[in-house]
Amino acid sequence: MRTIISAIDFSDCSINALEHAISIAAKSDSNILMLWVNNPNTTKTILSSDLSDDLLEEVEHQFTRLINKYEKELPNSRIDYIIREGKVYKEVVNQARESEAWLIVAGTHGSSGFEELWIGSNANRIVTAAPCPVITIRTGIPIVRDLKKIVMPVDSSMETRQKVPFTSELAKLFDAEVHILATYTTTVENVRGTVMSYAKQSAKYFKEHDVKHFIVETESDNIATSTMEYARQSDANLISIMTEQEKAASNLWLGPYAQQMVHHSPIPVLSIHPMEILISMGY
Repeated sequence: MRTIISAIDFSDCSINALEHAISIAAKSDSNILMLWVNNPNTTKTILSSDLSDDLLEEVEHQFTRLINKYEKELPNSRIDYIIREGKVYKEVVNQARESEAWLIVAGTHGSSGFEELWIGSNANRIVTAAPCPVITIRTGIPIVRDLKKIVMPVDSSMETRQKVPFTSELAKLFDAEVHILATYTTTVENVRGTVMSYAKQSAKYFKEHDVKHFIVETESDNIATSTMEYARQSDANLISIMTEQEKAASNLWLGPYAQQMVHHSPIPVLSIHPMEILISMGY
């Protein structure tokens, strides 16, 4: 059975992310593995219970509470937890690799100044180094858990189409519709033609896999901004992106586009690495 990793720091933001992970797990018959990382140098207690003075004992108590609360939502799979020690993003990534996870879900506090809550300050690094797709969810945004509309921007990069199969799988799980956002950032006709060609190829894939979809064309000076604006206007539940947009996949760090999306999107963001990056990371 497949595994979804849910990174937990017990903040409201990470619990919201856990609930989203559970909704996906219930549809896909996946197990949920909740993960808390103890970094002795930076961990600060944000737990409210006074049942124990021992931090690890308190963490186990909180995990047991979460299991009791949510296990009934996963009748065909299980929810469990694990505690690791070290740097947060490295341990999340290591656990995903060891569990052969197909998805990581994590809350993020974006640029709101909540650095003491470790998930928020590590979200970019988790996305950057993860061996599988990652869904990040910002704090303070009420979000419908069931996916109904997925916005998938398409640009002129060859990598832009690599997110189509995974996006298709999620859409099928929820019977969601995919809005293929053909995004033009230039007036050069051959580039615009490439964008539309990729959008049509994506549409063909969705049609062959019985996924509801349609193409929307948009002009943009900033792909991140225009994507988020369209997602808001269309009342979407998820934005699906590659971590590299309209540039070569030449390094392992998030480009400005993906950083903007992870930090500022009011809607959950699904981030997928180009295959070239995964190969260079040894996956």
